[in-house]
Amino acid sequence: MGRWLKHAQLYPTWFVRLFRPDRIRYERLVNPVAIIDGPTGEIGAHIIHYPFSHGVSHWIARHNRYSDMEALEAAKVRTRPDGAPAGSASVWSKDPNERRRALKDLFFRLPARPLVKFVYYYAWRRGFLDGRAGLTYATLQAIYEYMIACKGLELERRRRGLPV
Repeated sequence: MGRWLKHAQLYPTWFVRLFRPDRIRYERLVNPVAIIDGPTGEIGAHIIHYPFSHGVSHWIARHNRYSDMEALEAAKVRTRPDGAPAGSASVWSKDPNERRRALKDLFFRLPARPLVKFVYYYAWRRGFLDGRAGLTYATLQAIYEYMIACKGLELERRRRGLPV
């Protein structure tokens, strides 16, 4: 809607942007987590990202594809026998990538995830202060989470040999 969302988004976030190809691998299909072999550093500057630069229709189409992959990731997490996050990921880690992975694994196990996500963006992150754009973003994030949940149920029904 032509404005920066100061509240209803996950800013700041830390991503690996500059790397030596032989020192990095990625886990996860969507929002990949970088696993780095070696020291890391930080650039003290902002990278501006415009996720809606092609419009809401483009965002929805892209997230429809992402939700397919997220449903697969969620199924892996829910069927992990020990129930622990992947690898050595910990919600208490100082590494933001490890922390994010552990929180995502935990989030996949919560009931009512679409509602939780809406409340998180709109109330907890104070998206209501971003006006209509904040409400729209929080709603789209909840819809995205609902798509993941629906597709996850479909995968489970297929796995059990039930009609989808």
